[in-house]
Amino acid sequence: MLRFVALVLAALTGGTAAAADAEAACRAMEHDGAAYTVCSYRADTDDIRLWHSDATGALYGSFNAIDRALRGEGLRLAFATNGGMYHDDRAPVGHYVENGVERVPLIEGDGPGNFGLLPNGVFCWGDGRAAVIETTDYAARRPACRFATQSGPMLVIDGALHPRFLPASDSVHIRNGVGVAADGVTVHFAISDERVNFHAFGRLFRDGLGVPNALYLDGKVSRLYAPAIGRADVGWPLGPIVGVAEAAD
Repeated sequence: MLRFVALVLAALTGGTAAAADAEAACRAMEHDGAAYTVCSYRADTDDIRLWHSDATGALYGSFNAIDRALRGEGLRLAFATNGGMYHDDRAPVGHYVENGVERVPLIEGDGPGNFGLLPNGVFCWGDGRAAVIETTDYAARRPACRFATQSGPMLVIDGALHPRFLPASDSVHIRNGVGVAADGVTVHFAISDERVNFHAFGRLFRDGLGVPNALYLDGKVSRLYAPAIGRADVGWPLGPIVGVAEAAD
């Protein structure tokens, strides 16, 4: 009888812990007086993906469209945010690999807007590992990525802030980005909940999250989908979207 009770309690506790872990994936965080939302996942256990368009070539454009598509697979969208910069037609500005298929080649020169604030970089993951890699390094190494998205500028490069970031810059926007911990597995996505400059956003990743490399994904249009914390931002159609799929209830 005691063993039965223990098993029941363990099952209940495990269920509670799993629910708590799901909610804890996204959390509020304050750094240097600014407010952020940070969502952390693991490349070795979580189903992190990129989405742009479906098999017919139709743009997803929204978090809800991706969630509907996943529901047809018995899955749901647990988290999503902007997955990189895009042109007016929503095509990715930089290198883009989705499920092993390269859709846009690596851009080794500069580009429009913040993308051209070199050095920029690539967020790459697959086979249980993830990395944010500066573009020239990526070009030399050509790692095998199941998913990859190129954006810019780099926020943190080998533990140092981008050299062109100014502490007192008055260029402030809502911003989102991604950093990978030194373990090569833990991935931190962050979005500012207020307007911040690049220097402040880079410090969040370097000093607040302790990642050696981080990449800016987008600004102004940055949005977050995190139903576990009641967040489902809306707006104009997006280009690339990065997120996490999980089993539906």
